[in-house]
Amino acid sequence: MEETYLLNVEGVKKKILHGGYGPLPHFQDGCKITFHFQTLKDDFERTVIDDSRVAGIPMEIIVGKMFKIEVWETLLTSMRIGEVAEFWCDPVHTGMYALVSKGMRKIAEGKDPLEGQKHRCGMGNMFDYHTTGFADLDELQRTPQPLIFIMELFKVKDPSSYKRDTWAMNNEEKLAAVPKLHTEGNRLVLARKFKEAAEKYQEAVICLRNVQAKEKPWEEEWLKLEKLITPLVLNYCQCQLELGEYYEVLEHTTDLLQKNNAKLGSRGGK
Repeated sequence: MEETYLLNVEGVKKKILHGGYGPLPHFQDGCKITFHFQTLKDDFERTVIDDSRVAGIPMEIIVGKMFKIEVWETLLTSMRIGEVAEFWCDPVHTGMYALVSKGMRKIAEGKDPLEGQKHRCGMGNMFDYHTTGFADLDELQRTPQPLIFIMELFKVKDPSSYKRDTWAMNNEEKLAAVPKLHTEGNRLVLARKFKEAAEKYQEAVICLRNVQAKEKPWEEEWLKLEKLITPLVLNYCQCQLELGEYYEVLEHTTDLLQKNNAKLGSRGGK
């Protein structure tokens, strides 16, 4: 099919590789889009950067949640269910791709995508991201360039038809989810389902860490959140003890002790 500019969006071209079926879905705010994607360089070899099929995990985004690659929402909401389309996007739309890809790769490895991030102002974060830990993504950061996205749209779920993942929540929703996760973890411990309980405590900690990352370390709000995090980490460690994960318990409890010492030291210096 002949390439055309997509919905008059500058710097974007679309080519339909396989037509979808049915009418264009209703992409209301809060609906969940599930799709596979492949990211390629716009070079002679069409070098593959990422492929969600290789990772074995379809990608999901929530409409209206300001996904960091904003153009992806525009691309996907032009598609029908079952459609496969190729999109060419110029560098104005792809500047954030390296950082987003880094997070997606961590998620595929079962890691927290925010792990290792430090609290800094916006300018400080620019320097903190001088390396992603992946040579191909570092190159994209150094040399902004057009990218090609091949997407296959699987399904679109209405906001009321699915349980929202914590990553899709705003700060208020994350804070509201923490007591529920804590209670559910406690219930699973009583049932001696330690692995499942640990997952609940871990999810609660990640919610609080994501909120805490926006606060200045050792300031009042940061410390309030840290007080909520500590018992959850201890509960998580108790589960890991039951599961025989002694090294991980040692790692987390050592980190708690070091933070407590640092807190005492900061008070002593005032």
